[in-house]
Amino acid sequence: MRSLVGLIAVVVAASLYLYSLSLYLPPAPRRRSHAASDSKHVETTEPEQPTEPSEEPGRLKFPSDLEELRELAELLQFYKTEHTGYVLLLFCSAYLYKQSFAIPGSSFLNILAGALFGPFEGLLLVCVLTTVGSTMCYLLSQAFGKHYIVNLFPEKVSMLQRKVKENQDCLFFFLLFLRFFPMTPNWFLNMSAPIVNIPITFFFCSVFIGLLPYNFICVQTGVMLSEVSSLDDLFSWERLLQLLAIACMALLPGALIRRYSQRHLKLDVQSQNGLITNKKVQ
Repeated sequence: MRSLVGLIAVVVAASLYLYSLSLYLPPAPRRRSHAASDSKHVETTEPEQPTEPSEEPGRLKFPSDLEELRELAELLQFYKTEHTGYVLLLFCSAYLYKQSFAIPGSSFLNILAGALFGPFEGLLLVCVLTTVGSTMCYLLSQAFGKHYIVNLFPEKVSMLQRKVKENQDCLFFFLLFLRFFPMTPNWFLNMSAPIVNIPITFFFCSVFIGLLPYNFICVQTGVMLSEVSSLDDLFSWERLLQLLAIACMALLPGALIRRYSQRHLKLDVQSQNGLITNKKVQ
């Protein structure tokens, strides 16, 4: 009971912090009017009219589809011109909130990172936030949720624990395999990792490396969406070649890990009906 109260307190505190951060926005950047810019070239006796602030934005919220994502990206790009620190703090706080409490929808934030921060800064930022957020989920589960997770998912925890013991000699590569080719969802792996005695150092490094291809694809998608203004731009030869290069770079690490796993890891094959069999990969 004490662990449940502690978890609720952490969730409430984090939710209030994120809500207050999104509610009290800094002043919107001011747009320069054309009349003000033209007045530099024409001498007049009348004083220059002050620039009017932009329209007040709506309340910020997590995007649930691509249209909301595009609107949020445009708003935050507008704010980023004068409030870069605030946009960065807001994005990091929202991302860590989702990752720490295993809330689905981080792919939209990955795409948003590409649109806001570019391909390189966005990828580095997303990889760091994914790793830190997953580690926070690991620590929260270790402190508050072990008993509840075992009671809610006894079969999944038992299966994962058995596979961890079987692959103890090459545990790090087994964790990489789970990130590239997930036998269980990432949110469940984050919460169950301390229960099956996965060291936090292995967990931390496997998240950073294992989710790199997925984060790379999402960030590059955000970069392209921020640059594309029509379908003609999307299906140009430059974009198609860029998509092909992204696909090859994302598939290469997975292919190498899969080849290694076939030789060294003890893995079960998942049948067509979704049940786990005891047949090992040869």
